[in-house]
Amino acid sequence: MTRYRNLGLFVVLAAIWGSAFMAIKAGLEFFPPVLFAALRYDVAGVIMLAYALFVTDAPLPRGRAEWTEIAIGSVLLIAAYHALLFVGETDPAVTSAAAAVIVSLSPVLTTGFARVFLPSERLTTLGIVGLLLGLVGVAVLSELDPNNLLAGGTVAKLLVFGAAASFALGSVLTRRIESEMPIETMEAWSMLGGALLMHVLSVGLGESFTDVVVNTESMLALGYLSIAASAIGFLIYFDLLERLGPIEINLVSYVAPIFAALSGWAFLSEVPTLATVGGFALIFLGFVLLKRGAIQRELRHRFGDGVSMTD
Repeated sequence: MTRYRNLGLFVVLAAIWGSAFMAIKAGLEFFPPVLFAALRYDVAGVIMLAYALFVTDAPLPRGRAEWTEIAIGSVLLIAAYHALLFVGETDPAVTSAAAAVIVSLSPVLTTGFARVFLPSERLTTLGIVGLLLGLVGVAVLSELDPNNLLAGGTVAKLLVFGAAASFALGSVLTRRIESEMPIETMEAWSMLGGALLMHVLSVGLGESFTDVVVNTESMLALGYLSIAASAIGFLIYFDLLERLGPIEINLVSYVAPIFAALSGWAFLSEVPTLATVGGFALIFLGFVLLKRGAIQRELRHRFGDGVSMTD
C-alpha cells in the first residue's frame, strides 16, 4: 500500500511541477517577469512560514550557519533561479516543455558542482562524459547557431540554463553548511528572503504594479504557482525525500517535462520540437552516467545483486 502511495505522490509532484512551467508562461501575459516571481514567493513564503510554525520547534533561524544557509537559499535557490527562469520564459521560443527540459539538467549540474566544491570526490571518465552530454543536450535544445547566437531564442534558453545552474550551485553550497535547521524553516525564510531580493530587482528593472493585469487568468496562474507548485509541491517533495531518498526523488526532474509538454499543448497550443526531445534524451543519459553508482546500488537494493553497471 505504501508503494502505491509513494508512486501516486511522485506522479502528482511531477504533474504539479511540470505544469508549473505552463502556468509561468500563461501568467507572463499579465505580469512583469521578476515581479511575477516575487509575488509568487510572497504568498508561498507566508504559507511555508505558517507551516514551519506549526510543525517545528525552531521556526526562526539561529546563529551564523543557519543565517548563511538562508542567504544562499534566498540568493541562489529562490531569487536567481526564478528571476532567470521567468525572464527566460518571456521569449516565445522557450516553450513550457523546453524550459522544463533545461531545468531537468539541474541534477547533472549539481553532481558537477559537488565535485568542484568537494575535492575528495573526483569525476571518473564516464562521469565527465555524462556531464558533457548534459551540456550538449542544452546546446541541442537551444539550437545554437554559431553564425547567429542571438537567434531562435538562444539567449532566453541560456537564461533558463543559468537558472538551473544557480539552483544546482545553491543546492551544493547549502549541503556544505553544518546546520541543524529544519528544512521547513530553511525553505520558508529562503522564500521570503528571495521574494524581497526579487522585489528590489524588479524595481531596478523598472517594473511596476501598474503593469499587472488583474483578471481571472492572472490570479489563477499566481495562485497555482504559489499554492500548488510551491507550498503543496515542496511539502510532497519533503515527504518523498524522506521515504524514497535523493536518487529516486531526483527522477521527478525527468518526468516533469512530460507534464510540461502536455499542459503546454493543452492550454497554450505549444508543440514540442525534435530539438526538445533530443536535448532531453542527452540530458537524461548524462544523468544516468553521472549517477550510475548510486543507481546501481538502488537497483541492487530493490532487485538483488544481479544488476550491474560498468563503473
